[in-house]
Order: sequence, then C-alpha cells, then structure tokens
Amino acid sequence: MQDHAGTHTEAGCCGHNGPGEALARAEAMCRARDLQFTRLRRDVLAVVASQARPLGAYDIAERLSGSGKRVAAVSVYRALDFLTENGLVHRIASRNAFVSCGHTHTDGAGLVFLICRNCGSIDETTSPEIEDQLGRTLAKVGFKPSSRILEVEGECGACLGKPAEG
Repeated sequence: MQDHAGTHTEAGCCGHNGPGEALARAEAMCRARDLQFTRLRRDVLAVVASQARPLGAYDIAERLSGSGKRVAAVSVYRALDFLTENGLVHRIASRNAFVSCGHTHTDGAGLVFLICRNCGSIDETTSPEIEDQLGRTLAKVGFKPSSRILEVEGECGACLGKPAEG
C-alpha cells in the first residue's frame, strides 16, 4: 500500500500541510491548465485545507460568512465541484464532507480513505494491489466506474495506541 498521508497528525490528512501549500498548488495547476481560480474557489480551498477534519458545504459556508456577508451553500457546492474535478479536494461520501489533497494522482487512481470513527481523522493512501484486483473484477462484469474510491472505517494507529479511559 502506498501511503500518502504518512503518520496521523493533527496538522491534517490526505498529505496536505495547510492552506498556504494547498493554495500555491491550486494556483500553479490553474495557471498550467488555463483555469480560473476565483476568489470563492480560493476561499473554499483555504477553509478546507485549514482543517484536520472533513467539512461539509454548510460548515464551509458558515465559516466563509462574515458580518453582513452571507455565502450560499450552493455557491460553495459549485466551488467544491471545481476543486474536486481538479483533484484539489476529495469528497468523503460516507460523511458528505470534503478534505484537502496536497498531492497529485494519476487519472483513474484508486484511492483508499482510512476513516477513524474515534477521532474523526481521515488518512489517504493508494494500493496497487487493491486497484489491480478491483480492475479485474470490474472488467469481468463489464463495469466502467466513474471513480475508484474506497472508504474504510475503523480506528487509526494513534487511537489504537491510546490507553483505555475508565
């Protein structure tokens, strides 16, 4: 298994190191692909990248809304669609929430999200072994996936190492 996240830290998940790095990567990617990196897209990415836990669109909208200015969740969803399509954030389907991604993936790369049910952390990895087997299974049944994301829920290493409270 190829581990993108490394060790579990409070700084974040999915291999990102905070909003500065995520924004720099997004700006470079948008320049290279001649895409618009609007103020809202930038703000949404900054909020998601600043958090160690996944955030839903309404949470993001609330964090972006300030005194006298209200950001609509539908606008946040549009920005998240752009960020997801371009590999800057990932949607965690089981949580209907989003996490920042600080590295690139090859097209069609199968992602495995390790979701800790105790602390809520989400680490990301890829597994060529799982991808190969899944590819054979899908080919056998004639199914073409639009994404190959697997979510595994359990306990992270940090939580497993904690002494029991009682």
